[in-house]
Amino acid sequence: MIAARAVTARVRASCAAMAHVRAFRAATLLLSTLLLAGCGSLSALLSGSDDGKQKADSAASAASEPAINTDRADYRIEVQAPDELRRLLLNYLDLARFQDAPATERITGAELARLERGAPAQARGLLETEGYFNADVAITRENGPNGLPLLRVRVDPGPRTTIAAFTIEADSGGSVADAAELEALRAQWAMPPGTPFRQSLWASAKNATLARLRADGYAAANWRDTAATVDAAHNTATLALVAETGPRYRLGELRIEGLSRYQADTVRRLATFEPGEAYTEKQLLDFQERLQKVGLFEGASVELDPAVETHDAAPVLVRVKELPLQQATIGIGYSANTGPRVSLEHYHRRLFRFGGDDWVAKNKFELGPSLKSWEGQLTSHPLPDLYRNLIAGTASRLRTDDQIQSSWSARVGRTQDSPRFERLYYAELSHARVDSDTVVSSAEAVTANYQWIRRDLDNVLLPTRGNSLSLQGAVGYGRGTQTTGGVTEEGRGPFTRVYARYTWYRPFGKDWYATLRAEAGEVFAKQVLGVPDTLLFRAGGDNSVRGYGYRTLGPEVNGAVTSGRTLLTGSAEIARPISPKYPAFWWAAFVDAGNAADRWRDLHPVFGYGVGLRWRSPVGPLRVDFAYGEAVRQFRVHLSVGIAF
Repeated sequence: MIAARAVTARVRASCAAMAHVRAFRAATLLLSTLLLAGCGSLSALLSGSDDGKQKADSAASAASEPAINTDRADYRIEVQAPDELRRLLLNYLDLARFQDAPATERITGAELARLERGAPAQARGLLETEGYFNADVAITRENGPNGLPLLRVRVDPGPRTTIAAFTIEADSGGSVADAAELEALRAQWAMPPGTPFRQSLWASAKNATLARLRADGYAAANWRDTAATVDAAHNTATLALVAETGPRYRLGELRIEGLSRYQADTVRRLATFEPGEAYTEKQLLDFQERLQKVGLFEGASVELDPAVETHDAAPVLVRVKELPLQQATIGIGYSANTGPRVSLEHYHRRLFRFGGDDWVAKNKFELGPSLKSWEGQLTSHPLPDLYRNLIAGTASRLRTDDQIQSSWSARVGRTQDSPRFERLYYAELSHARVDSDTVVSSAEAVTANYQWIRRDLDNVLLPTRGNSLSLQGAVGYGRGTQTTGGVTEEGRGPFTRVYARYTWYRPFGKDWYATLRAEAGEVFAKQVLGVPDTLLFRAGGDNSVRGYGYRTLGPEVNGAVTSGRTLLTGSAEIARPISPKYPAFWWAAFVDAGNAADRWRDLHPVFGYGVGLRWRSPVGPLRVDFAYGEAVRQFRVHLSVGIAF
């Protein structure tokens, strides 16, 4: 039985031997330099002439240049082993590393012979780090191409050592007395029986378990002892670990650094824990994420003070870097839905204080041939329970095909953004007018609205597993008119609006990813005339049915597309990385279907098919899709950034 700590001993011995070789060569080079310099000086003194000085200068110049080893050993090496092990030996075996060394660093024939004798032991030491403790290594010398010696390393690795058993315990002085906690650590251990032994896996498994222990409340935890005992005769290894857990930590006061413009209460209200609660790393990470998303800070970090003496009320250290009080951004962009645009966005992060709370103002203007819009919003700094008060307004003029939609809205409400959920409820007054060659409609309404989003995703920006669900509901009263062929109709009355969108992400196979999406909506009203166009439904575009223009799918009145009371769309997409060398770049194939109509029985889905490219950028996926609209028999290019919830 041998301890796994000795696995790398042979590698270290080989490295030490090589260090002595390099030291000997460096000393030889230094001595040669000194001798040459000394000879040059002596010649100059004896001659006392210019010729002697020139010779001395030439000698000194030659001594200052790197000495080339004229007794260097030129050779080639070939390793015969399974691919994974062959790469290991070619990367770390000294014989392999020195075959392509620069001329000034080549080894001599004597050094080559010494490395050749030590190579089998060094190779066996390297193979032991991969779990091969009974490897047979032999080296032969042959005449290779161009007359150079060929050193052939033949490796028979033998059977690989596997884990026979493992134990994880906590020392008697620690505070981990709950058997369930220890059992959870054992269940998540990365090297269960039957796992091949590898030194790198052994190190990472220990680090992961220790990190998990610290994240679950034992911030001072460490390993008191870890051992891997290898039975080379039976190719098995037994692992034993003992954790020194230390005390369980509880959260104390917040200590905030970096504030100058904003109130400390703004930071404290984003913390969902109270002093005295048991510490977990997830609490602090969620807190840090909320600080980064609140829109007031350029950066934020949250850490626990790990001092053992304050474990009963460990201070939470919060460091923030504030964003400027005002910020303006000018942009030029293009959307497949609305075409080119110029935008101006302005933030004032503390415009005024009302009721003891600061308010943020945001204004965004977009100007383009198809869309001209303004969005304005006032939101309070965070309130208790992660709520924020909201006052907002919009105005826009949108041209799609042969129609122009003019609309405005004003709303007041509250919003809440928690790690998994978003909630928004508000009262809104809205107006919309649609002008086309054959139909003119106009309506306004007052509504009470509620929106709810749940995200259960592995990554909010770049999801590959999980799902998201968005629900919207509204009740209101509206009135409006519609003019068709010189005949005007009027309508008014109450209505209800519901909408849902569900997206499912799942990896499958090897490096394949699937995305499924479904959305549906309906407006319940006696007649559509009293409902503003912005509250009705159309389909088509980037996040709807690709292959069709933005908002070009819906019921037709006198040859003009209008908005309907029902909506149903769906999408299925598969994607995978284009190459392992470029994991951020994917290709995709998809099928979309859906439509909008006034009644469910009149809703006839149309289909779009296509392929696309994806760049998984740090701010979300950039998508370029080439889609074919079956109903219109046309190809269309779609561009989009980010994830729609």
